[in-house]
Amino acid sequence: MRAGELHGRKPEEDAIAELLAGARAGTSSSLVLRGEPGIGKTALLDHAAAAAGDMRLVRGTGAEFEAELPFAGLQLLLRPALGSLSALPGPQREALEAAFGLGPAVGPEPMPVGPAVLSLLAEHAEGTGLLCLVDDAQWLDRASRDALLFAARRLHAEGVVMLFAARDGEGSFPSPGLPELRLSGLGPEAAAALIDRHPLAPAVRRRLLAEAGGNPLALLELPVALAAEGGGVSPPGALPLTSRLQLAFHGQVSRLPEACQSLLLVAAADETGELAVILRAAAALGAAVEDLSPAERAGLVLRGDADGTTIRFRHPLVRAAVHQRAPLGQRLAVHRALAAALDSPEHVDRRAWHLAAAATGADEEAAAALERTAARARERSGHEAAAAAYERAARLSAEPAAGARREALAAEAALEAGDLERARVLGGRAARRPGEDPAVNARVAQVRALADFWQGSYSAAHRLLVDGAGLVRDTDPGRAAVLLIQAVHTAWYLGERQLAATLDRLAALPLDGADPLAPVAPYLAHLVRPGRLGHLDRGRSERPPPLGDALAEVRRRGRVPEQVLTILCGAALALGQDADAHGLATALAAEHRARGGAGRLPTVLFFVAEGEVFTGRHPDALATATEALGLARATGQQQWISQFGSVLAHLDAARGEEEACRRNAEEGLAGATAGTVSPGAPWAHWSLGLLDLSLGRAEAALTRFERLTREPMRHHICAVRSTPDLVESAVRVGAPERAAEPLARFERWAGAVRQPWADALVLRCRGLLADGDRAEAFYTAALELHDRDGRAVEYARTALLHGEWLRRARRKAEARGSLNDALEVFDRLGMRPWAERARNELAATGAQGGGPGPAGGAAVGLTPQELQIARLAAQGLSNRDIAAQLFLSHRTVGHHLYKAYPKLGIASRSELRDFAGRLGL
Repeated sequence: MRAGELHGRKPEEDAIAELLAGARAGTSSSLVLRGEPGIGKTALLDHAAAAAGDMRLVRGTGAEFEAELPFAGLQLLLRPALGSLSALPGPQREALEAAFGLGPAVGPEPMPVGPAVLSLLAEHAEGTGLLCLVDDAQWLDRASRDALLFAARRLHAEGVVMLFAARDGEGSFPSPGLPELRLSGLGPEAAAALIDRHPLAPAVRRRLLAEAGGNPLALLELPVALAAEGGGVSPPGALPLTSRLQLAFHGQVSRLPEACQSLLLVAAADETGELAVILRAAAALGAAVEDLSPAERAGLVLRGDADGTTIRFRHPLVRAAVHQRAPLGQRLAVHRALAAALDSPEHVDRRAWHLAAAATGADEEAAAALERTAARARERSGHEAAAAAYERAARLSAEPAAGARREALAAEAALEAGDLERARVLGGRAARRPGEDPAVNARVAQVRALADFWQGSYSAAHRLLVDGAGLVRDTDPGRAAVLLIQAVHTAWYLGERQLAATLDRLAALPLDGADPLAPVAPYLAHLVRPGRLGHLDRGRSERPPPLGDALAEVRRRGRVPEQVLTILCGAALALGQDADAHGLATALAAEHRARGGAGRLPTVLFFVAEGEVFTGRHPDALATATEALGLARATGQQQWISQFGSVLAHLDAARGEEEACRRNAEEGLAGATAGTVSPGAPWAHWSLGLLDLSLGRAEAALTRFERLTREPMRHHICAVRSTPDLVESAVRVGAPERAAEPLARFERWAGAVRQPWADALVLRCRGLLADGDRAEAFYTAALELHDRDGRAVEYARTALLHGEWLRRARRKAEARGSLNDALEVFDRLGMRPWAERARNELAATGAQGGGPGPAGGAAVGLTPQELQIARLAAQGLSNRDIAAQLFLSHRTVGHHLYKAYPKLGIASRSELRDFAGRLGL
């Protein structure tokens, strides 16, 4: 139907009008239209395009045959916006140029195409607003889909509307987090208005109305098919409606001249609609441009663009009917003809796929061409397309060894695409192929292990990594070391014994001393030295070397995989080297921001957030965790959604926000599988225990903390760091004996890591358990060791306990000093239950007014994102610089600054820079 002729779609038209009105006012939005074929999704997109007025428009359509070509759908969609490419930050511009074949690949790192699409849409919307329409989204290639969904989830204040139309039952367009509108059939009145465009006998009219079920395409096409077939009507329910429509189009195609049918088959097999390519291929089959005229007169094909260089089918079901009705021999001939016609360098990937489609058995030429296509796709971060090309190449391989290698590459690419189940299947298939190459088998083991790990099968993943390392232990110890370092990560979720055994294997590898990984094993070995795992006896304890020293040794020898560096971040936190771990994680995050690597940021931001929590920088931790959780949702990383939900629960607990704490903790606890805990479980249990402790529910808190002292969580960082909370809970319920073993373990750990702040926490715990003057001596010694500025929360917690002890000892005047010190920190950080506890104690000492009120600067009133943006702006960064760092659009950054200024009591960016310190930034 033409725009303006919709029937029975008033609610849908109103919804679209509301989105367009919002865009004209500067608000962005997105909507996914879902429904069966022919239900009117395309008509609604046409209506939106007509209603957009002077807004800019970009429009594209997914094609089933393009699914193997990365960024094919995105390139066609964004072609009108490429004039704004020069305004993008360098890494984003280079990423889009590489994705579209306009520039070289930017290296092995994932390209920031999603952030680049977000920035490009924002730039193209400048001044007028922008409507972005994507039809048949279920056929988009994975790389295009992921980039568009990333942009849709991060839009905010750019004046952009993104409308996606996706068909039910075919392809896949998962869009969690985006609003959806499901289209149903037209009502009786609207259905009658459509079918009455055709003169029909009353009985036939009633039958067709019943068969169509309100489907607009059926109401328009079935009467035409009926007239062509002489008036016969299929029995009710004989075929699904989509099949009936496809048969209707099949009948129309069958009545065309043979040469026209051949030309249509070439167009159906080609994925771009480029008329020059279609005609070159059709010439080999005896068809020419004039043979297209009957199909044009029948309305089966339409001009694809204004200059007539492309053609498109009137409806995707027409294409499907043309392709499916052709005999196999004709389809093979068409693919051979297209492969021959696509002989220029820019068409090399399309040619490879047509060669593969024309193959009827092993074909090394097609297999080699597809392998090269896969490598190019991988360079452009088109990992799903690379997996498909490698997999097809493996099946076409003439030699078993080549097939095994290509299948292993397919599994790796599927893993990189995040398709874990497919990676497992491909890896399993590769493992069963005949082949004796240990290197290939080790690669397959690594892929299968990582797929298992990300799906929560930690034990299976661990076995595969250890076995894979054994395959190449003597021939390639460097590769074996990488596998075993990854196995340290899997062992972390299984328990102390598995961790110790893995580190033994790593230490025993015959690694060359000049290998960059050589310093890593000795550093990780400290994870199982006496005190770290208290029941293990490994000889004399020695202080772990600073992480910076280990990194210097690594870098002096060369480079290591980034995953090794992230594992070193976690190890450093486990060894109490919080500042070093935070520094490395912050540096890695800065590198990802500079490269536009949004997908890899959540991993390193987790260690940044942990370091900020441990050092009491709660506003920073809140901003970091909130940003990372948004990125994890936008990129579909379920593990980090769980982890960051739990970190946010910890911050909620500190503020006494019970409902938010429990909601975030539940998200952290989700995803556990049989025999394993969820990734966020340790943080979630600590958070819920801390909440109970702060609200006076000591028995419930103790039960939570005791859960962390058991396998498989007892060696986790949260289990160690929560021990002082466990001790306080045990003392409050009158059961100090329940703290004895955990405290002894904590003391051994503190003795091993030799950090002053850890020694201070040991002294605090001893003060809780001691009587009389001994308690005061422990508290006083702890306060002297605490870093009052660098770890303010730990200092305040000890000061509170000391003040409470002094007040109970009737030394009220002395108590007020410690209690006021604690209250200042708690108020500044918004730790309401702790502040109330300190105020109550101050009141009990006779202090007037219960101490000072909340402080901390105007920045306390900002949202986490406003705080993050204001801090960067105070450093002198422009809106575009901030947008590139945070993977937002510059207009969204401006929107948040506009909201932040009144909260801060300022009116300009210059005031923000001048008063950053006073404002709490």
